[in-house]
Amino acid sequence: MANETYLVTGAMGCIGSWVLRHLTDQGAKIVATDLQDDPVRARLLLSDAEIAAITWDHLDVTDTKAASSIVAKHQVTHIIHLAGLQIPFCRANPPLGAAVNVTGTVNIFEAARAHDVKGLVYASSLAALGAPETYDTWPLPDDALPNPATLYGVYKVANEETGRIYAADWNVGSIGLRPYTVYGVARDQGVTADPAKAILAAAAGVPFHIRFSGAIALQHASDVARIFIGCANAEATGAHVFNLRGDVIEIADFVEILKDIVPDAQITYEQNAPLPYPADLSDAGLRSVLGQVPHTPLKDAMANDLSAYRSLLATGKLDLKQLES
Repeated sequence: MANETYLVTGAMGCIGSWVLRHLTDQGAKIVATDLQDDPVRARLLLSDAEIAAITWDHLDVTDTKAASSIVAKHQVTHIIHLAGLQIPFCRANPPLGAAVNVTGTVNIFEAARAHDVKGLVYASSLAALGAPETYDTWPLPDDALPNPATLYGVYKVANEETGRIYAADWNVGSIGLRPYTVYGVARDQGVTADPAKAILAAAAGVPFHIRFSGAIALQHASDVARIFIGCANAEATGAHVFNLRGDVIEIADFVEILKDIVPDAQITYEQNAPLPYPADLSDAGLRSVLGQVPHTPLKDAMANDLSAYRSLLATGKLDLKQLES
């Protein structure tokens, strides 16, 4: 990695912070960018010295010139593009959602094209797909027909199509990844953060109610980060979009496993309230690129998270405000 530089956009988010953790472990040269200035989530995973060793830069991905400039300035060789606004923000402000999620991604592709970036991976989403009842092939393959039910999903489909055109017209290779229910330390926003919050609540000994039920695909943030890094390192040619699988599990079973580990956990869940996304996902495409897909067994991941949460709470590095939203 001596001559390689990794640009991480949206580095202040959950997956971004875990990407920084793993890139730091690998001794990589990192340029971390975001609109925010305070690495709140990264401090849950990295020491002050490790954070200081990262090159931090401000980037508004909606600014075409700024995106190109930052890639050129730091001689970026690999991009892990995670910057984006989630479903509630896109619903509240559709023009801003489109500017960040669609135009911002086009700007990253354009910067990659202009400066011959070797590896580009970006965050798509399972929200690009339709409800489970619209499909009849299981596990659901990567090439299942998109059928988004939200503007956020529409924006992610646009990003996947952007990747296809940049590969066809300018030979810019890319991999888009579709995470689903990401959990782990630093996951604190969105409805699908509820499993992570449930583990935090169990660690703290307080009640928590998961706002949905049914089958989900659980993917630990550490594993997801390693998948993003692996896909960037694959230096793909052509345009690819891959599902992530992880642990396919019913919320009821997730709660039971958590209570087996923490018998006094006060975790409940909403009955008859499944999420409108397919859970039984094929990761065959991802395996064809990575070989072995990083995966921490669910019980091990839960135990690790419980230990980490307890330590963070005991040292005052984490509070329980996130459980209120």
